[in-house]
Amino acid sequence: MSVLSDHIVIAPLLVPLLAGILLVLMRGSATLLRRNLSMLGVQALFAVSLMLLLQVLDGQLLVYQLGAWPAPFGIVLVADRLSAMMVLLTSVLAFLVMLHAIHGSDRKGRQFHVLFQFQLFGLNGAFLTGDLFNLFVFFEVLLIASYGLLLHGGGAGRSRAGLHYVVINLVGSALFLFAVGTLYGVLGTLNMADLSLRIVALPENDRELVRAGGLLLMLVFALKAALAPLHLWLPSAYASAGPAAAALFAIMTKVGAYAIVRVYTLVLAPGAEGLAELVPSLLLGLGLVTIVVGTVGVLASRGLALMVAYLVLVSSGTLLSAFGIGGVEAMTAGLYYLLHSTLVAAALFLLTDNVADTRGRFRDRLEPGPLLPAANLLGGLFLVLAVAVVGLPPLSGFIGKVLILQAGLTNAWMPWILAVVLITSLLTLTAVVRAGSTLFFKTESKAGAAKLPDMAFLVPVIVFAVLIMGLVIYAGPIYDFVRATAEQLADPASYIEAVLGDAPGSRRP
Repeated sequence: MSVLSDHIVIAPLLVPLLAGILLVLMRGSATLLRRNLSMLGVQALFAVSLMLLLQVLDGQLLVYQLGAWPAPFGIVLVADRLSAMMVLLTSVLAFLVMLHAIHGSDRKGRQFHVLFQFQLFGLNGAFLTGDLFNLFVFFEVLLIASYGLLLHGGGAGRSRAGLHYVVINLVGSALFLFAVGTLYGVLGTLNMADLSLRIVALPENDRELVRAGGLLLMLVFALKAALAPLHLWLPSAYASAGPAAAALFAIMTKVGAYAIVRVYTLVLAPGAEGLAELVPSLLLGLGLVTIVVGTVGVLASRGLALMVAYLVLVSSGTLLSAFGIGGVEAMTAGLYYLLHSTLVAAALFLLTDNVADTRGRFRDRLEPGPLLPAANLLGGLFLVLAVAVVGLPPLSGFIGKVLILQAGLTNAWMPWILAVVLITSLLTLTAVVRAGSTLFFKTESKAGAAKLPDMAFLVPVIVFAVLIMGLVIYAGPIYDFVRATAEQLADPASYIEAVLGDAPGSRRP
């Protein structure tokens, strides 16, 4: 146990990496064996992720120096409340998605489990790295794995969406390299803690290049977070992906949001004059635009999967708007909403697959179809998730939006924040009510008979619904945790001290 506790920071990377390597070596083995190994991997990941969160719960920061090379010269992994929370959220998502996949959807293509494990490796690496270049590396790992997962099962629609997704993210990766190269050329380091110190001490004539590199970084992260007008890749990619892949992708936009928060609060806000004021305004303004664009997409959707994809876009805009408001209260509201929106989006994607499978040839199209057996169960789950995603009381979406609106009351953009959030919530409610009534109440006389839903597929959705209710039941402790997380983010000095200490390579102003 002591050995594990000494290496607990790197454990969330090693578990999926080793599981992925073993699965590659097991090509051609029995499907049951590969499923068991993959499920064992996600269970082990949940265990180590929970241990990691418990270790940082009191506010300490854990720094892991690979090869015992001290920062800023070596590669470091850093676990604080935010990164540990994101890793645990990823592991919960992975376990429930895998529970869905092993009942059949993993057999629709090759190497699903290998790609799934490497996706988790990339996600956890992005959350834990303390270095910008390694953030780029982990971004590439998770993106390459996501390309395969998006195309899992094949089909013209997925291939088309996959091509758009690949091209747009390749452009984003190129811009990421330009930004990293610019910052390294001026500052001579890519360690985020060291970058924070060196920007503060930078001569005035070098600051414009740093501002350009920092703004380019924010642009790349905004692309990953699907912030309008860089959102066009998301709806078709998420709607076309298989249910397991789409549910796991619910965390993907949060990687971009996480990177924005981490780099802005740690690197740019302390010393990059100009960007410190510009970035929040851009996030808030474009976040509100993203909410409006996503809501229009929700209203115009003719399929449930596409509607859920646009709901992900709405949640991304809401999240980034909260971060753009600024301050501890807004960051607290955003982090709570992040937990809620990730769980509800994943649950909706899995429920969409259940509904489509039950309706036969009508699939998830929002048009009258056969009378659904077990409609009370399916409809009840849809009702719970719809209430949560719209933001109606008493579920977690309501709490998250109220916290965001409260944080925005003192902001200069207050009228716009209230108008956009409240009006789009009403329009979203209209869309989901229309979708629910079409799917569960309107029938077509010549539609034929629907089949019974597979209860094994519904178990993960039910668990997601329970977790969403848990965000309400335990709202007090969860709020205290995310507030402490926001306060920790507002104090970058503790992060810098934990990573660098008295490192000789760091320059202090």
